[in-house]
Amino acid sequence: MKPIWIVDDDQSIRWVLEKALARENFTTRSFSGVRDALAALESESPQVLVSDIRMPGGSGLELLQTVRDRLPGLPVIIMTAFSDLDSAVAAFQGGAFEYLAKPFDVDKAVELIRRAVDESMRGEASVDERVTETPEMLGQAPAMQDMFRAIGRLSHSAATVLITGESGTGKELVARALHRHSPRANGPFIALNTAAIPKDLLESELFGHERGAFTGAQAMRQGRFEQAENGTLFLDEIGDMPFDLQTRLLRVLSDGQFYRVGGHNPLRANVRVIAATHQNLESRVRQGLFREDLYHRLNVIRLRLPALRERSEDIPLLTRHFLQKSARDLGVEPKRVSDDALAYLASLPFPGNVRQLENLCNWLTVMAPAQVIEQKDLPPDLTQRQDATPESIAVSTDGAVAAAPVAVNGAASAPATATAGGAVSVWENGLRTEVARLLRENSADVMDELARRFEAAVIREALDFTRGRKVEAAERLGIGRNTITRKIQELHLDA
Repeated sequence: MKPIWIVDDDQSIRWVLEKALARENFTTRSFSGVRDALAALESESPQVLVSDIRMPGGSGLELLQTVRDRLPGLPVIIMTAFSDLDSAVAAFQGGAFEYLAKPFDVDKAVELIRRAVDESMRGEASVDERVTETPEMLGQAPAMQDMFRAIGRLSHSAATVLITGESGTGKELVARALHRHSPRANGPFIALNTAAIPKDLLESELFGHERGAFTGAQAMRQGRFEQAENGTLFLDEIGDMPFDLQTRLLRVLSDGQFYRVGGHNPLRANVRVIAATHQNLESRVRQGLFREDLYHRLNVIRLRLPALRERSEDIPLLTRHFLQKSARDLGVEPKRVSDDALAYLASLPFPGNVRQLENLCNWLTVMAPAQVIEQKDLPPDLTQRQDATPESIAVSTDGAVAAAPVAVNGAASAPATATAGGAVSVWENGLRTEVARLLRENSADVMDELARRFEAAVIREALDFTRGRKVEAAERLGIGRNTITRKIQELHLDA
């Protein structure tokens, strides 16, 4: 292994690091200034470079820039006795592996250098994982492979498709893939989130309006159906569409015609409709909140996207992909995740699904201190999961159900139900940890306290899931509407 270079004008710093690294069986080479290090760099290179930031005859930041140009994969640790914001920002902007403020703990410095050595050796041994083209969707889990097969089978079809799955699973990605691999691929893909448009404006958004149709309509406007002509119209969160507009949508799907708001001439709609929802439409039909005839019109072919916790084997693959994507967007070197950190991520429930994982990777690209991400570099709200309270882990109590995602004419194939083993053990272990903590602290009324927190977490999550609709939340939890109203008041959840 190559030596570790130490560049510092302070002889005592060089001596301390040399002795500490020698005890760890690392070879070292020391320089008292930037010029000597640059001269040696002409004929050889180190495994890791540790450099002071301010020295007579040259700056450590200048050395960092030269090293990054010549040896872009070499980890550089910047040291300084001036622990100011500008120095730290300049070091990281220059591509430093880590920023080490003086005075430092020698053991921590050695640990940091060891991590840098591991990164250097991994970089030498690894094959470049960069991809020249960003894939549409990723997934090795059986449920995702079934999804890919379904998209392939539908590539020659223009049938109406209903995509179901939790929020953040990537339903719009599936819709775009269906469009891209369909006979309408050369036509437009128009997306509309029906839950994000106020009820009074949604009809105009869908069908357009004539001039003077209502106050403020100063010109004729095309709606999304006209914009999607010869292409695909993706209606996201269809379960939240107002009931009266469901009737108009049904008429379009049945007759292939629609009217602009304020219009009298029918317009033809040559559009493929793909709808998506995170809600249980069958339940909403039973509650009288969704038209049954519209449900059957939309449910010609049904694709179910699995939650991320149901495809945890895909988390390492997705993590690497999102880290590379984030690095490309920011114009920086992509970071890597250690095997231990990947295993830990794969054990998390990720209630926000793929969207939550992508946001995490964006955070890590900016905030993780080193090129190799360890478990301790993850955000505190993830690393503290083992010590979480029932409120923070209630989201992981859902059972993991893997179902074949394709249904034709509304007849789904029999779901293959898996046990909730992984998710249940997570929240049970977290609960036992919290119980032990309360018992150690001699807390009073442990059972009552945990029961209140558990009920609060379950009801709060149900209300979030149903967007505040108490009746639907009560039905999903299997309790009465009076019970949930009383619990909300008792637990002070009104806010």
